[in-house]
Amino acid sequence: MCIDDGRAAITIRAAAALRGFLLCCAFLALPLLLHAETVRVYLKDGTFQLAREYHVEGDRVRYYSTERGEWEELPLDLVDLKKTEGEIQARQAAEKEEKQQSAAEDKAEIEIEREIDKVPKDPGVYYVDGDAVRTVKQAESKMVTAKGRKALKILSPLPVVSGKVTVELDGSHAPTQVKGGKPEFYIRLSQEEQFALVKLSDHKGNRVVEKIAVLPVSNEEVETFDSVELFQHQVGDMVFKFWPLKPLDPGEYAVVQYTQGKVDTQVWDFTLAGKTGP
Repeated sequence: MCIDDGRAAITIRAAAALRGFLLCCAFLALPLLLHAETVRVYLKDGTFQLAREYHVEGDRVRYYSTERGEWEELPLDLVDLKKTEGEIQARQAAEKEEKQQSAAEDKAEIEIEREIDKVPKDPGVYYVDGDAVRTVKQAESKMVTAKGRKALKILSPLPVVSGKVTVELDGSHAPTQVKGGKPEFYIRLSQEEQFALVKLSDHKGNRVVEKIAVLPVSNEEVETFDSVELFQHQVGDMVFKFWPLKPLDPGEYAVVQYTQGKVDTQVWDFTLAGKTGP
């Protein structure tokens, strides 16, 4: 019997503790609940009563006072129902707008995550072809001076040469072709550098990416690109989506990643063929 009584006492104490815990939670949650449901019942003299809810019953307004925790009544002709209902409707409209905005932001975040998932993990340039994302092949560029052509190695310093230098791509056309006047691209940068979309010009059957002026005495390199105006936005860590602001004319183009003055330009070339359009 002693053992059974002990077990019963433990059970009773546990039940009491649980009830106390639940009551405490309810007590803590109650102010939040009342605050969320509280409305102002305005009087015509400009004052108001805080209520959880109210009803118009004949010539009386019956409301539950959140301050006193009981039902009370007011003469209808003392209550400014228009102002009371107007404030409630305004709050409901604001809450609806906030929910819609939050839903739109959530949707945008999901879309951004989906965009990032489309882009391969390797640094490079990728062309948006319908629902697919295709790799643009990186080109091998060459530095051309009066003395001839030489492969431009990334991160290699430019030899000290006075006068003008060009960075070119062999051949008159790129192996990658894209469509549309406003093609869309992604670039995943290999490091924090600038990037641009540039129009290529012809030089003896090859394509000029940039011109480099090497200033005398200081040997400072000034790089010049025929850049196209872009709209761009960042969709991830060193990942950007971009497209031209205006439709492009058919021709030869390239996406370049570079740091001004370092002459270490990386190039991804493409041909825009056919008719252009939005």
